[in-house]
Amino acid sequence: MGSKNKLKRFKENETFSNVLQPKRDELLAESFAFKGKWHQEYFKNNLPIVLELGCGKGEYSIGLAKKNPNKNFIGIDIKGARFWRGAKTAIEENIPNVAFLRTQIELIEHCFAPGEVSEIWITFPDPQIKYKRTKHRLTNMDFLNRYKNILSSEGYIHLKTDSEFMHGYTLGLLHGLGHEVVYANHNIYNSDGVPADVTEIQTFYEQFYLSQNKPITYIRFRIKDNV
Repeated sequence: MGSKNKLKRFKENETFSNVLQPKRDELLAESFAFKGKWHQEYFKNNLPIVLELGCGKGEYSIGLAKKNPNKNFIGIDIKGARFWRGAKTAIEENIPNVAFLRTQIELIEHCFAPGEVSEIWITFPDPQIKYKRTKHRLTNMDFLNRYKNILSSEGYIHLKTDSEFMHGYTLGLLHGLGHEVVYANHNIYNSDGVPADVTEIQTFYEQFYLSQNKPITYIRFRIKDNV
């Protein structure tokens, strides 16, 4: 994408009512207006809040919002020029139960209050295979602790990935830490009984991976408080 297109999208994001772009200093100072107030101040309802981390173009967030009007969705990514497409689609198609938040996932605890989030989706994250990149892996122990701090006590996390490494790493970590693995599947398109939300929504990259005959994996899990 050219720099002119990026700048145009950044400018357009500033005009979208469904895009929030808090500054890092604002978050660290705990002065973000919507923390703890997403229901009453933004969505104006008490429906469950679901996050998609590293939402990219926002395809999954949009798909989930369309299928689940009884839930609120927030796509999170640091790259605003990417989720511009999702935000624009939501406005054009009048999808009121989805928003987009531009921030680093490391700052997620500064965006949401304890127990404010009901579910988290992590869709096709970079597996960060090199050992030195482990700290950036979105299912490492540090990130799991961050998620636990904002999830409700019964909140679920969904991991959908084409990376067998990421799938295996996450399963091993969850079992080792004593967290609850509710469902795990190493090839969702070659199995029966897979939840509809897992197979009926496909991102651009997912369709590409499928065209290359790569198996798509999925884990649904819950972080236990006593771990």
